[in-house]
Amino acid sequence: MIAPPSLTISDLPNGSHLLVARLWLPRSVEEIFPFFADAGNLDALTPATLQFKIITPLPIRMEAGALIDYRLRLRGIPLRWRTRINTWQPPHRFVDEQLHGPYKQWLHEHRFEPLDGGTLCEDRVEYAVFCDFLANPLFVEPDIRRIFQFRQSKLAELFPPKT
Repeated sequence: MIAPPSLTISDLPNGSHLLVARLWLPRSVEEIFPFFADAGNLDALTPATLQFKIITPLPIRMEAGALIDYRLRLRGIPLRWRTRINTWQPPHRFVDEQLHGPYKQWLHEHRFEPLDGGTLCEDRVEYAVFCDFLANPLFVEPDIRRIFQFRQSKLAELFPPKT
C-alpha cells in the first residue's frame, strides 16, 4: 500500500529548518524525471498567487552549474531569485541552491526513487530566514507549506494512474 502524500517541517540544530515533502506517483522515474528536467515546467508547480516567471531564456540546459533567474511576488512584494544547480544526477536526483533571493539559505534536493511500480518523489529543503523567530512561524512556514501542498496536488493531477 502506498502512503498518502506527506509534508513535514522541522527545526534543525543550526537554526535552519528542514522541509520534507513526499509524494508517490503512479508513473516510472523515466516518465517523471523529464518533467523536472525542463525548467519551464516549474511555473506549473507554482501557485498563481506568486506571479512566478522564469527570466532566464528557455530552454535551459540543466546540468551542474546551470544558473536560473526568476521573478515572483511574495505576499505582494516583488522579488528576484537566482538558483544554481549544484548536483545533477538524472534520473534520480538534483540539488538547487538559492544564490540570491528572499531566504538567508535555501538548499533544495529533489529525489526520485522507483517504488511499487511508480516513483516516490521527495523534496528536501533546508532553509533559513532573516528574523526567524518572528518571520518563520508567522509567514514563511505557512507559505512554504501552501506552496508545497500546491505542488503535490498539481503533480498528482499531471501524473494520474494510467488507464
